[in-house]
Amino acid sequence: MENNTSQIDKYATQFIGKEVEIKIDRPLHSKHPKHGFVYEVNYGFVPDTKAPDGEEIDAYLLGVDMPVDTYKGKCIAVIHRLNDTDDKLIIVPTSSEDINDEEIKKATYFQEQFFISEIIRKTVE
Repeated sequence: MENNTSQIDKYATQFIGKEVEIKIDRPLHSKHPKHGFVYEVNYGFVPDTKAPDGEEIDAYLLGVDMPVDTYKGKCIAVIHRLNDTDDKLIIVPTSSEDINDEEIKKATYFQEQFFISEIIRKTVE
């Protein structure tokens, strides 16, 4: 999918390429309290931030195979939802090899299958 960066808010893309500390509120293998699906990766948020939905900016943590409470890693991309206002950061360990777009899509499919999205890998000016 082509990146339409002119319509993307910088609230999420400003983190690309930076180290980010996230709080995990949906640990690996936990169940969503409302929708019932299982989180196949650790999922959380960046404390003291605000997304358009009024909550903190959400983040998927990839490359960590055990549940964690907090994590500091690097943001390599943003999942920009085209039919929702809630973009998601993609955080990986700082020592991690690059993860390609297909790997991101596969790892986040359990939740992102319900949305139309694109993966952004560069900051928006």
